Amino acid sequence: MIHIAPDPWAQMVAHARATYPNECCGAMLGSTDAAQKTVRLALPLENAFSGAQAARYELRPEDLLAADKAARERHMDLIGIYHSHPDCDAYFSRTDLQNSCPWYSFVVLSIQKGEFHHANSWLPNVDQTEAAKEELIY
Repeated sequence: MIHIAPDPWAQMVAHARATYPNECCGAMLGSTDAAQKTVRLALPLENAFSGAQAARYELRPEDLLAADKAARERHMDLIGIYHSHPDCDAYFSRTDLQNSCPWYSFVVLSIQKGEFHHANSWLPNVDQTEAAKEELIY
């Protein structure tokens, strides 16, 4: 299960709305215990995809390393990555799966006509061949 505290959740939704009709992306920082991940900070990152950003996002490795460093400086963990899907559902696409890291949660926010619609969280397997839906509380 992943629980996103109110402040980072509001920031994630605002980021997704502000970048619409393009996809946004960012890092989720927080803590993990045996049963639950808790996101305490959302860190917006730049969508570095050089093509049509309405259909895809890409993270630069150095941005992900900086997010991990920011988490450690705050005595937190890098819990996962969030991104938006403009005008479509909050599914985990084949591209998302192929570019995933199996140790992170991936929260996808559906933004319909510029407004938040719904969200899902996904946990890719080690082989990056499928992703299970993770319980998401926000």
